[in-house]
Amino acid sequence: MLNLVKTIFIAATAAVISLNSFAIEYRLPAKGNRLVGENQYYVVPEGKLTLEDIAAQFQLGLTNLLEANPGVDPFLPKPGSTLVIPHQLILPDTKREGIVINSAEMRLYYYPKGKNIVEVLPIGIGQIGKDTPENWVTKVQRKRANPTWTPTARMRKEYAANGIILPDVWPAGPDNPMGLFALYVGNLYAIHGTNATFGIGLRVSQGCVRLRNEDIEHLFSSVPVGTRVEFINQPIKATEELDGNRYLEVHQPLSRTQDEFESNEPVSLTLDKTITRFLAHPDTDSFVLKRLLEQRNGIPTRINP
Repeated sequence: MLNLVKTIFIAATAAVISLNSFAIEYRLPAKGNRLVGENQYYVVPEGKLTLEDIAAQFQLGLTNLLEANPGVDPFLPKPGSTLVIPHQLILPDTKREGIVINSAEMRLYYYPKGKNIVEVLPIGIGQIGKDTPENWVTKVQRKRANPTWTPTARMRKEYAANGIILPDVWPAGPDNPMGLFALYVGNLYAIHGTNATFGIGLRVSQGCVRLRNEDIEHLFSSVPVGTRVEFINQPIKATEELDGNRYLEVHQPLSRTQDEFESNEPVSLTLDKTITRFLAHPDTDSFVLKRLLEQRNGIPTRINP
């Protein structure tokens, strides 16, 4: 019976979401709707799988899994335990064009021109004090395979303080922190790969947007120069669907001073006017709302009866 349920679930989900080695692809919903995809469940097998291994398998960042599964061990999740795979989401409240980077949920959305789909990829973003931009619209100015990396004087000084001497220019190759492909979106920022096997879904970069190598290779081959790129920071997303159901998706907001997963102090949430009006609806279930604002699990949840 369980296998039959799984088969039905997979068949129903396939019409809405496609998971491949490059991106999670969603068919765009009807105009007026913003909820896409379905969550999945994964039983951790025996062995020494880390949460990063599982995140990479399901095209997620580490933060996405940690939010959806509070208390799970990020190094050795317990074999036999069940994890929520958060593949349902609310599209960001902005223009559906080009690339949209939502730092708060550490996801990149790509709307290919002329196609009724959106591709979603997990990203790593800037460290505290070296934040990835917000509220900025730019474009892909150029692309480069096998990029070099030129550390700033500040970077070289910071690394030297830890006993690491950086070259003036890091040569291209698999050991380059930029990875093997880069899309440049300004004088100081790029969307690029990595020479590390971790860091996607974390605040690890010098402000640029970092992707797994197969993901940036896919973007590099798919995204034309001149493509619009928008940087946003929306920890709370909401939608009222055409069927009257109202959903809220709450992520842990980015702190300016502390690591969100190492501190016991929750980061305060700021509700803008649009979200405040949405929540003030008389049908809002106050108990569900309170739970979502406290848990911040990144999972869209219906907040009306």
